Amino acid sequence: MASFEDRVVFITGAGSGIGRESAYRFAAGGASLMCTDVDGDAAEETAANIAERGGTASAMKLDVSIEDQVHAALQKTAQELGGLDVVVNNAGVGGGVGWETTIDVNLSGVYWGLFHGAAMLAERGGGAIVNTASIAGLVGLVGPPAMQDEPIERGAGAYTAAKHAVVGLTRQFSNTYARRGVRVNAVCPGYIETPMTAEVRGIEGGADYLASLHPIGRLGNPGEVAAAVTFLASDEASFITGVALPVDGGYTAR
Repeated sequence: MASFEDRVVFITGAGSGIGRESAYRFAAGGASLMCTDVDGDAAEETAANIAERGGTASAMKLDVSIEDQVHAALQKTAQELGGLDVVVNNAGVGGGVGWETTIDVNLSGVYWGLFHGAAMLAERGGGAIVNTASIAGLVGLVGPPAMQDEPIERGAGAYTAAKHAVVGLTRQFSNTYARRGVRVNAVCPGYIETPMTAEVRGIEGGADYLASLHPIGRLGNPGEVAAAVTFLASDEASFITGVALPVDGGYTAR
């Protein structure tokens, strides 16, 4: 387990799935956490669970698609917890919510975290940013046959467009801020057992079909992605920046 003693971590989408598991791993490493989520109660629950385990965490409701909210949340984190060392832009939605919302959350939400977070980290002497992209940021998606007639712009099209852009932003910000001590990387999960994939997994044969797309023969779990997130944010990854790391059971190796 990497050490995050005396580090302050800001994480979006911390109310469930990969975000919650990442928060738990950072806290276990000694970090102080600001847990944010559009579901404020879920963020509070994550923070409370961390506190019960002896860690330090605060929580707040945050809509990452609104620039002013993201900027204010980052500033509040530094003021309330005494610093800012790691930014995890994790909040996301599935493509089924439509083009505008998918782009607003999955792309603009990451951009605002990068735009304001990287500048704050640079001003403080450096730090690390980890974005949650997807295998959909590296390749196109293939869903269960029952969903393959879904209009592309309302589903996989919006999601894939946003996640490809997140990979591009990761590379751009890594180049822009490398000399200022800020590392920027992304994780690209395959299909993970989270609330986001619940609908697809609930279709008859859906879970087995998705598992078959991964050479490892199963879906991933949030903790496996969280392990990659914390690694990329840690000093153990001090010479790694601009990487889009697949955590996908071999999905993109096919």
